[in-house]
Amino acid sequence: MMPKKKVEKKKKAEKKKEKVKEVKLEKKKEEKVAETKEEIKTEEIPKQEKPVEVVEEIVEEEPIPILEEEKPVEEIIEVKVEEELAKWTPRTNLGKAVFKGEVTDINKVLDEGIKIKEFQIVDKLVPGLDSELTLIGGRPGKGGGIERTALRISAKMHRSGRRYTTTAFAIVGNKGGLVGVGKGSALDSRNAIEKAIEKAKLNIIKVPRGCGSWECDCGQPHSIPFKTEGKGGSVRIKLLPAPKGIGLAVDDESKKVMRLAGIKDVWGKSLGDTATRINLIRATFDALKNLHRYRTSK
Repeated sequence: MMPKKKVEKKKKAEKKKEKVKEVKLEKKKEEKVAETKEEIKTEEIPKQEKPVEVVEEIVEEEPIPILEEEKPVEEIIEVKVEEELAKWTPRTNLGKAVFKGEVTDINKVLDEGIKIKEFQIVDKLVPGLDSELTLIGGRPGKGGGIERTALRISAKMHRSGRRYTTTAFAIVGNKGGLVGVGKGSALDSRNAIEKAIEKAKLNIIKVPRGCGSWECDCGQPHSIPFKTEGKGGSVRIKLLPAPKGIGLAVDDESKKVMRLAGIKDVWGKSLGDTATRINLIRATFDALKNLHRYRTSK
């Protein structure tokens, strides 16, 4: 007879063998089932889907409204000048005389030294005045530095926040011996420009022209009659008569004053902080005003 321990070991070994066989059979069954499924899938013919026809809806586009092009500031100012002259009711004696037609020449007004207090007087006596703006403002440029602009925007701090004001500096003239400068401030740029032009018309002066250069001596009014100096703030400028062909040998901002005054040839030398364009223009205007220190034949 075999001992009990050996009998139990044999029984356990037989049970293990049976379990292994069962596991192998199950794996084989699963593999067969998977193979049959794959065969069925391959045998099935895929259904061809009909192409979907895309119908494009034709939508009638509404006509785009044509916007009117914005007119430049100069055209708007010209239109406004005509409207203001039509609505003008003079308040001063000079204005009433101009309105009635008793005074028709602005040279008589300036020679007599009568102060102009209404800018409509200049619009009536000298129609079609040209105007230019001085580059008094600045903003940061692309590569650093400052890019000059015609308007200067300044901010003032209040309890409610920042309040911005726009300042413009204008030059007016007829390119025939009349020129004026003025500064205007407002909340928006258009009103600031209009105020500056109106004040420039109130400050208009007569510029004596001639040929004071010993190199030329042509007698034509293409330059100034003699040397003159002007001051504005810390800026001082000297203007000298130049012969024909020299051109305007001054800075770009002073060229605007000379051009509108009708001066074609001049030499200039400036001293001081010329980066402040307002003082530079005021110095140039003061130099032209000082030409009246001496009487000239023309």
